[in-house]
Amino acid sequence: MEFFKKRNSVEFKVWGQYALFSDPITRVGGEKFSYQVPTYEAIKGILESVYWKPSIIWYVDAIRVMNRIQTESKSIKTLRINDGRSDLSYYTYLKDVEYQVLAHFEFNKNYQNLKSDWNENKHHNIAKRSIQKGGRRDIFLGVRECQGYVEPCDIGAGEGFYDTYGVLDLGVMFHGFDYPNESGKNELGRRLWRAKMCNGVIKFPMPEECEDSLRQRIKEMQPHTFWKM
Repeated sequence: MEFFKKRNSVEFKVWGQYALFSDPITRVGGEKFSYQVPTYEAIKGILESVYWKPSIIWYVDAIRVMNRIQTESKSIKTLRINDGRSDLSYYTYLKDVEYQVLAHFEFNKNYQNLKSDWNENKHHNIAKRSIQKGGRRDIFLGVRECQGYVEPCDIGAGEGFYDTYGVLDLGVMFHGFDYPNESGKNELGRRLWRAKMCNGVIKFPMPEECEDSLRQRIKEMQPHTFWKM
């Protein structure tokens, strides 16, 4: 499968022993069950751990699932909110995960006061160096207890488990949050999308391309203020 790369695209591999990209539907009773694949928002969070500045916004273009999807359940002791006593819950993790990621950034037009920092070449080079170093902050695969690791790669290189699998319909999945500092609206929203994996590759729509019927407003929220130093 061919990948459309922009001039400020970055490519990297992220992997770990466990991952938990939790399905919100399964969290009502205190249990957690992972989606089969990472969400757009989870990969975006990894990118922001690698390199983040308020003057840019990361967009995830595609991921390639390299290893076979497999799960493992663990019993976890959690504290109950009502009385503080411990309770036993079961979390279902993805096991032995590895993904290739293609992403790019665009300047955040909501912060005109940071326009002097709109230097594409600078941010692109820093981002590539940060990937080479394994990221600027710790990498987590969905949750704090699932440590992840990143390194440069060429997306499409190497053999993946699902290279000749065909189309896998993943159903309606969580895509991401609409934060006011990115959307330009004084509200927090969430969006879903109808996910499909074709021969191990998931190509994400841009946030504005997600269906309106799969969007929901959560609450009012004011954008953060950043001042140029």
